[in-house]
Amino acid sequence: MYRVEVSPAADLDLDGLKKRIHGFDFDRLRAALSGLASEPRPQGVRRIKGAERAYRVRVGDYRVIYEIYDNESLVLVLRVLRRTDTTYR
Repeated sequence: MYRVEVSPAADLDLDGLKKRIHGFDFDRLRAALSGLASEPRPQGVRRIKGAERAYRVRVGDYRVIYEIYDNESLVLVLRVLRRTDTTYR
């Protein structure tokens, strides 16, 4: 089991999304975040090029960008963003 921690930037992202999206989409995001504790590399996960530990996973129209620290059993969520041209910059 991994420990999931949310960075301050991702926390702000989630607060903003909570105000803009409701119901099913936000519940899917929360379920995806909590699911990273049991499976940090779920089906559909992609490694971000140029980053040693960074991954992204798609949750509907949104992307969860996170790092995995296997030796510490830690998943650090960096950002939760709507998929646009600037998502990975």
